[in-house]
This record gives sequence, C-alpha cells and structure tokens, in this order.
Amino acid sequence: MTAIARITLLTLVLGLSACAVQRPPQPSAPLPPIPSSGPATKPGPSTAPSKPVTPNTPARPLPRTSASFAPPPGGNSHWDAKLGVYVLDNHTNTFYRQRTYYRWSNGWSRSVSPNGPWEETTIEGVPAGLGRQFR
Repeated sequence: MTAIARITLLTLVLGLSACAVQRPPQPSAPLPPIPSSGPATKPGPSTAPSKPVTPNTPARPLPRTSASFAPPPGGNSHWDAKLGVYVLDNHTNTFYRQRTYYRWSNGWSRSVSPNGPWEETTIEGVPAGLGRQFR
C-alpha cells in the first residue's frame, strides 16, 4: 500500500471515530416564565366539568393471525390470543403453534400433522395458555 493511501485511510478512520465518541448535548435549564405586562384578570366562575362522552364504537374484531407465529399450513384456523395458539376450525380441540399440532382428548398429545400420528405428552409439553385452559 502506498504512503498516500495509508495516510488517507488513517485520516478517514480517525475522522469517523471522532464522530462515534461525541457526547450528546446536555439539556439546558428551562426558560423562566414571561411576566405579563397587562392588568391581571380574574378567571370567571368555574363550572363542574361534564362527564366525557364516549362514542359507541363497535368492538374490534379479533385478529385471524398472530404477529409472532405463522398460521398452520393449509388449514382453516384463527388465532386465539388468550390461549396463544391457532385454533383449527375443522378439528375439535386441536391447536397449532410453531410447526406442532396439539390435541386435547382426556389428555394432551402432539403431532407434526393435524391427522397424526399423535404422541402423548404432559402439560409441560404444551404452550402455557393451553395448559391453563384444559386440565
């Protein structure tokens, strides 16, 4: 590497590193209030504030999908935020999250397919929301 290229590179690195170590400016003291120059006025009689009016807004529809978990492939389902899983619409007590299907049938079982084969599991092998829902 030539001497000019080395000096240019060194200058560039030093210049950019100086930008990285600058401290943010310190906040200044708040400005004092401006005194009024006119005559002082008294506020008028106060009235009790009325109750705020809340419009009748319809309840928001529940989301069909989760922002964190992908829906099951090829199946009709909806996201249940309370349970933290997708609920399969065409299979009773069958749920999905993170490439695993869970089924409740007098005990928990899990599978990689909604049609099985199913292997038994304990409550520790099930997402927390499901474990609280079915006991």
